[in-house]
Amino acid sequence: MARRLDVTGADGVRLAAWDFTDGTARRTGPGVLLLHGLMGHAAHWAPAIGRLTGRTRTIALDQRGHGHSERPPDGVFTREAYVADAAAAIEQLGLGPATLIGHSMGALTAWQLAAQRPDLVRALVICDMRASALGAASQREWQDWFRRWPTPFPTLDAARRWFGYDDPWVERPNPARGAFFAEVMAQHPDGWRPVFDPAHMLTSRETWVHDAHWDSLAEVRCPTLVVRGLDGELGRAEAQEMVRVLPHGSYAEIPDAGHLLHYTHPHDWHLALHPFLTGLLTP
Repeated sequence: MARRLDVTGADGVRLAAWDFTDGTARRTGPGVLLLHGLMGHAAHWAPAIGRLTGRTRTIALDQRGHGHSERPPDGVFTREAYVADAAAAIEQLGLGPATLIGHSMGALTAWQLAAQRPDLVRALVICDMRASALGAASQREWQDWFRRWPTPFPTLDAARRWFGYDDPWVERPNPARGAFFAEVMAQHPDGWRPVFDPAHMLTSRETWVHDAHWDSLAEVRCPTLVVRGLDGELGRAEAQEMVRVLPHGSYAEIPDAGHLLHYTHPHDWHLALHPFLTGLLTP
């Protein structure tokens, strides 16, 4: 069972961090900070991190607007705020220099922090996040997608079914995707709705989707692993170019995984990370 820790993020936003650490590593092990992707939450890491927790201080952060963390009513969801929140978590929890493991948008936050604050980051793992700009058309597609959500869902099973089978973005049945989204639903008097505000998610995405991020990637000086799912959103050619741009980059892929690689294939995800993390995570 993870233990909740409170963190004060940028502009005083209250953040929930979850300590998955076991035993004496809570006091002495090297720090690991896990950053989920857009619409995710800290508990999505739970299936994947069991083998890390015996020898590391392993903390997963609910980023602003997600999970149990505060949702700023004025919509402060800038890149700067996300990066400052991650830095605050490392400093306030005494994790630094930490190994950052980020998925999707959380990976972008991780490498931007590594570029800006190398004193806080020992190593970096980038899970299925592109450095290229996705563009305005991509943002419009997401806006249309959120509008198609049939919320509120009458039951949690209905939400699981829609995201796993009925969503037009699902090319073939994907029960794991349904389970992923069911974890971020909360019950209301009229049915089940996401714990996040979709408008906040679009605002968060707006701050990075139009730009490429190669320059900040090139500024990352710590050892970095780029890992992708073979059926994910990060193509092999772009992933290998990211490795080339990184001063100390390496590459791994998970053959049968998609974008949610750590959630759907936790064992294979750990095997992909193990050679890179060996030695780095030795107390």
